[in-house]
Amino acid sequence: MVDKLVRSDAEWRQALTAEQYQVCRRKGTEGPFSGKYNDCKDQGIYRCACCGHPLFSADAKFDSGTGWPSFTAPLSDESVQSRSDASAGMLRTEVACRRCDAHLGHVFDDGPAPTGQRYCMNSISLDLDRQNDPRTGTS
Repeated sequence: MVDKLVRSDAEWRQALTAEQYQVCRRKGTEGPFSGKYNDCKDQGIYRCACCGHPLFSADAKFDSGTGWPSFTAPLSDESVQSRSDASAGMLRTEVACRRCDAHLGHVFDDGPAPTGQRYCMNSISLDLDRQNDPRTGTS
């Protein structure tokens, strides 16, 4: 079970950049091919940019050609949560940080094996931790 991090809207505005706030707290989307992690091939763990919670392993990252960093699966069941999103005139599945509820992106059923999932994330919602890998214990 993940301990929830709860902050007021004013606290989030102060802690985040204007762009991070728009995407992570207001459910915005960065432009395709504009994020720093779209073409990133570095190893490590992708963490929530709002609270540092571990979300995705670089091992699960793949080039979807969509313009956003994409992953086949989250790091664990405790990493993210999904919820229905009927905005933008279509039904999608939103992906949020399980710890702080930050909007990360959406998941689609058109990814590669083994999961068939494409977790399409906003780079601005992520921080790549190149040093600490909780799967291997290395730092």
